[in-house]
Amino acid sequence: MIVWICFISAILVFLALDLGIFNKTPHEISSKEAGKWTAIWVSLSFIFSGVIYWLYQNNYVSNPDQLKPAVASMKYITGYLIELSLSVDNIFVIAIIFAAFKIPKKYQHRVLFWGIIGAIIFRGIMIYFGVLIINKFAWTTYLFGAFLLYTAVKMLFSKEEEEFNPKKSFVYRYLRKLTPITTQIDGEHFFVKKRHIKAATPLFVALIVIEVMDVVFALDSVPAILAITSDPFLVFSSNIFAILGLRSMYFFLANMLERFSYLEYSLIAILSFVGLKMLIHDFFKIPEWASLGFIAVSLLTGIIVSLRMNKEVNSESL
Repeated sequence: MIVWICFISAILVFLALDLGIFNKTPHEISSKEAGKWTAIWVSLSFIFSGVIYWLYQNNYVSNPDQLKPAVASMKYITGYLIELSLSVDNIFVIAIIFAAFKIPKKYQHRVLFWGIIGAIIFRGIMIYFGVLIINKFAWTTYLFGAFLLYTAVKMLFSKEEEEFNPKKSFVYRYLRKLTPITTQIDGEHFFVKKRHIKAATPLFVALIVIEVMDVVFALDSVPAILAITSDPFLVFSSNIFAILGLRSMYFFLANMLERFSYLEYSLIAILSFVGLKMLIHDFFKIPEWASLGFIAVSLLTGIIVSLRMNKEVNSESL
């Protein structure tokens, strides 16, 4: 429990510094600033794999699966890469939500900050129950595997769907029944008083929609990580590092998402792989280095193909 307390305390301290010092004054996050923070978070995430190795080598954390330190580190990195890759769709949806509610760029960081707090809490709950279910009912592994395969096939064969409209979502409609909503933005405030009535601002509405959409995306990402390991600390830490890096990654990639159009096929390949891994785990054990290698190559291939195809299209248009 000491390791858990230290880890969560460190995350809370950084978040407090983030809002209280680094971003005390609302400002528009530039691509350069976002790129710097993205590099910092990715670096910290990979450095933490060394901490994982040290913790498991010295038995400082519970090790229910009796993992060797090197295997634990690889499982952590694999889980982190899975969550990071599945965050691409999340970034796209966040961009749509901000555009729909006309959230000024200088206030988007505040919305995402509180969104991450909620995401950490909800992910923690989902991971806890996910690990509990898998350990108590081993057969649910097949259900998770089948669900991931179904998701991958659905992504592969689905036609161009109608663009997601946050203002037509059930979340927005239900929220309007609970509280008055105003289109007025009053600085960083989530609520404003109008004629003695407290009304939710677009910032609060965007926050709630983002929170709900994160839970929806977690229905894919959490089972995918559970396919790699059911060790609670590895699942939680890899998830948290990916979530913390999502904010800066959003500001870095929001204007470049169209350049990575072929990355969706990488996500399909990853979901299919982890789904099959869950289905055949009783008959064939896939080495950790193979899982990590497949996911890394899938992501790299999707990025390279997207950039090359985008470059060819641009050259032809010229």
